[in-house]
Amino acid sequence: MRSIVHTGRIKLFGATSLAVAFALSPLVVSRATAASSTRLVGTFHVKAGASAGSSATGSYFRMLQPNGKLGAGPYLPNASSTATNKTFTLFKPGTDGGLVTGKYQPAPVTAFDSKGNALASRIVLPLAFFNAKFSVSTQSKDPQTGKAVPAPSISYDNAGHLTGDLRAFGAWWNKGKFNQGAPKPDGTKPGLTAGPSGTYNAKTHAFTLEWTSRIVGGPFNGFTGQWHLQGTFVPNS
Repeated sequence: MRSIVHTGRIKLFGATSLAVAFALSPLVVSRATAASSTRLVGTFHVKAGASAGSSATGSYFRMLQPNGKLGAGPYLPNASSTATNKTFTLFKPGTDGGLVTGKYQPAPVTAFDSKGNALASRIVLPLAFFNAKFSVSTQSKDPQTGKAVPAPSISYDNAGHLTGDLRAFGAWWNKGKFNQGAPKPDGTKPGLTAGPSGTYNAKTHAFTLEWTSRIVGGPFNGFTGQWHLQGTFVPNS
């Protein structure tokens, strides 16, 4: 009898263990997936944008008009763009070389000159957008909504796919402030807001980082900013 009871307990334990294993398997997979994601802390040095026929290479910005479709348009032409295709506004790297993760790159206390030109110059240099220069920054409090937001973060998985949080990213133009993060400061992704996404080569450190962000409020309400950064990632030493 003792032998039978003992054997029964062993069988019961084995079945229970198997059931528990199956129950915990999603958790194990989830932890394994999380462990495969590596955070990139450093500077995403941006390559200057350049015309390439009707398109562009390097780093640039486009603005999709309301009810437009990504890739198909219609896009808003920037009369001041140096690109052949005026819907592309070409970036030049700022004083920090590009976008920094793990900390903020705020605009100066005086964010505009007397003519409404943006003065933020750490990520990219201010550049002409119609009648005033615009630029970008990352802030601990979103300038448009006043919400506290985390510092930019970007991670890559084993396949080299990028994900992250850029809700601190904002644009400055003609004395106006526009959140251009993904997701938005409240964590939502209205309209065509999406990303960030992209690719990263762990050997060469080459990256392409993209996201879209719907503009809420102001003269461009309902438009969608399309951001494309390309270059080389340099980790913190």
